Amino acid sequence: MKRYCLVLAVAWVLAGCANPAQEPRSAGEFHSFPAPPLPVPSTDTAAPLQPDPLFSRLLSRLAANPGIKFVLLRAGTFLMGSTADEADRGTDEGPQTRVTLTRNYFLSVTDITQGQYEAVMGTNPSDFKMVGKDAPVENVSWNDAMAFCQKLTKRERAAGDLPPDCAFTLPTEAQWEYACRAGTTDAYAGDPAQMAWYGDNSGGKTHPVATKLPNAWGLYDMTGNVYQWCLDWYGKYPGGEVKDWAGPATGKAHVLRGGSWYYSETYCRSAYRDFDPGFVGNIMGFRVALTIP
Repeated sequence: MKRYCLVLAVAWVLAGCANPAQEPRSAGEFHSFPAPPLPVPSTDTAAPLQPDPLFSRLLSRLAANPGIKFVLLRAGTFLMGSTADEADRGTDEGPQTRVTLTRNYFLSVTDITQGQYEAVMGTNPSDFKMVGKDAPVENVSWNDAMAFCQKLTKRERAAGDLPPDCAFTLPTEAQWEYACRAGTTDAYAGDPAQMAWYGDNSGGKTHPVATKLPNAWGLYDMTGNVYQWCLDWYGKYPGGEVKDWAGPATGKAHVLRGGSWYYSETYCRSAYRDFDPGFVGNIMGFRVALTIP
């Protein structure tokens, strides 16, 4: 199966539908050695928090313009990756690693939409403009997503609402999976048919965000609709127990998570991983994170 070129989604638009040019892989190229079973951590304290008053004005501004809302997630511990017997598992989803996130962080409630992207960047690169401004922005590279984060950071610092030691960025892969699972340990964080737009129910296009059910922590479209860029370079999991896992120091491609409107339900599994070496396609979007020091 093709793994390296998951999303050479050079889009052609014909009769309102666009098709990625290549298929993603079904199993990773990295060999994973078995790891001893790890205890499943308690998620009792992992529920979203109430935002610190320090950020109240910032959150209000962002909700008004460009319309981005956030959930504040509590630091916690979870098992990253999938069990050896999970159906459709890729070899790069192991060894399962017990990851502790030591800092609370904000994560946008939805993918960044076409309207939000245009409000910050002044342009809309999406193929599916006909879906509307509330559809997720797509056709964005990792660099495009980071440029959005940097411009949003600059804007909010200039307004005096963002502390100097804080910056908007993409979530790490660990932050993404922790948020996607929302305390669950099964292959899916819920019923994909009710929570995600994927190949069997999307009609060959993206859909406005937050039109399916959210996960247990109030996050929409964590899977399906568009793949989401993560901050990390793609690499093998370390196994054992780690804190604030953020991938290897260098690499050739960045991580993509969550599946998309084009691919099947199995790509909506919480542990499913993919990567892209720099191509851009209409199945690729992102959401924004803000880690609290």
